[in-house]
Amino acid sequence: MRTIFKICEWISSEEYAKVRSFAEYLGRRNGCSIFAFKHASLNSSRLDEYVSLLEKLGAEITEGRNELYKMLESLNTVNVRTFEEGFLLSSRRMLSDMLAEYRAAGLVRYSRRLRGFIVKPYAILDVLDELKSRGLVVRDDTCLIECERKLHVNFQASLRPYQEEALKSWVKNRYRGIIALPTGAGKTIVALAAIATISLPTLIIVYTQEQLREWSEKVKSFLGLNDVSIGKLYAGEKKIMDLTIATYQSAIRWIDSISKRFSLLIVDEAHHLPADKFRTIALRVLSPYRLGLSATPYREDGRHVELFQLMGGIVYEKSFEELERMGYVASFTVKPVLVSLSGEEEEKYRALQSRYNVLSRGRSVQELVNAASKGDEAARKALQVLSDMRMLLALSEQKIREAEKLVREELAKGSKIIVFTQYVKQAEHLGRRLGIPVVTGRTDKHRRSLVFELFKRGRYRAIILTTVGDEGIDIPDADTGIILSGTSSKRQFIQRLGRLLRPSKGKRAKLYYIAVKDSQEERTLRKLLRELNSY
Repeated sequence: MRTIFKICEWISSEEYAKVRSFAEYLGRRNGCSIFAFKHASLNSSRLDEYVSLLEKLGAEITEGRNELYKMLESLNTVNVRTFEEGFLLSSRRMLSDMLAEYRAAGLVRYSRRLRGFIVKPYAILDVLDELKSRGLVVRDDTCLIECERKLHVNFQASLRPYQEEALKSWVKNRYRGIIALPTGAGKTIVALAAIATISLPTLIIVYTQEQLREWSEKVKSFLGLNDVSIGKLYAGEKKIMDLTIATYQSAIRWIDSISKRFSLLIVDEAHHLPADKFRTIALRVLSPYRLGLSATPYREDGRHVELFQLMGGIVYEKSFEELERMGYVASFTVKPVLVSLSGEEEEKYRALQSRYNVLSRGRSVQELVNAASKGDEAARKALQVLSDMRMLLALSEQKIREAEKLVREELAKGSKIIVFTQYVKQAEHLGRRLGIPVVTGRTDKHRRSLVFELFKRGRYRAIILTTVGDEGIDIPDADTGIILSGTSSKRQFIQRLGRLLRPSKGKRAKLYYIAVKDSQEERTLRKLLRELNSY
């Protein structure tokens, strides 16, 4: 059925020509000019112009009103579908000009093959807001943005005031962004409250299997779900549910299975996300709503800028000192402990240092790494000498003795101790001398879980960890840390300190940092202390 309208007022030849551009003239009847819409040839980009003209001329629809309204609705609708690279937008309207800013920013591109615009998942909400502001109606065929498929959870806890602030800031930012709180400040609890707030299918990305198990327990405790309704993706299991927890590695492995299923993406330890092997998660998982969690979101390589784009920027941040003043993390002291090399060790160290200076020729470590990767033999040898220097410092007799002494003294006081090391050889050497458990990357996962569980229960009062302990371990009552070796990374230092700051009545945490005097270790220690004061 055609849509017919009449115009009974006098119209100029210019106005008549404009009407004829989208309507067929049928003649005059009872003093009125009769027209029929050319539905097939309507220029959708000029739809507003047509409607305004007809209103100005006092046009009246006489036949096919419903057909016209359906046509107008279809012309004003943007259809949203999923595509491997993002969301696919299609419409009978011309969207190019409306999306020009996003195309220039690389967030949107046009596909001739698909006859639509492909939008990166982390930009879809902003793009749709722009189109809605232009009067377009969005039809979500993905069931990811606007959908009745709800996640049935009930948050069973109360938030601290700063956690409430963090949640509100995230909601205000359209359910996107990064919450930066120190280790021990309850980022996980804020995330669980966020899940309950949005109540949409959720994918949680964690760094380690220990974190996956801890998240699973907290989901059960705080959201009222059971094991059957919680999906898990890791080396030992593949089960996908409306709430799924996955390790970074498993998320990449099963990316095709999870990419189009979840509305909310939560990334724990989000500072890892910009790494080349992990950013695929943020690019391929089509979750429009995003929450990143990190104690240390700023990366020394500057790639936190990518993190902010992928997740929505930092929406809330608090430091150790702020939370300590508020009484939400334990007060703490950092105690530098400087030791000397023995005469023989000193002689070996200086000889290695001289050889390193000759081979490196003033180049930075990163420059040496780049050169070695291109076949520079001197650079390769310089890096090996540097490794020998670091190992000599790590295994210096005075450092090991000082660590032994501190562990025994703190155990006698009833402290609960974590010794942090950078090297497996150093960890195992100290573990044998003290007779306490050691957890490294080589430790069997069942043994690792058992050690952590017995440490939490107090059966072990001290453990030694390599870098596997830098992230994703929840030991609420540890109060003493000893750094025996580490890197110059502020992130690593802050995370190790954070392991000790779960609050309890009267608790004052201590972090000892043992470094060899007049070496790179002492310079690193001084740098980290300056950065801590500015954190």
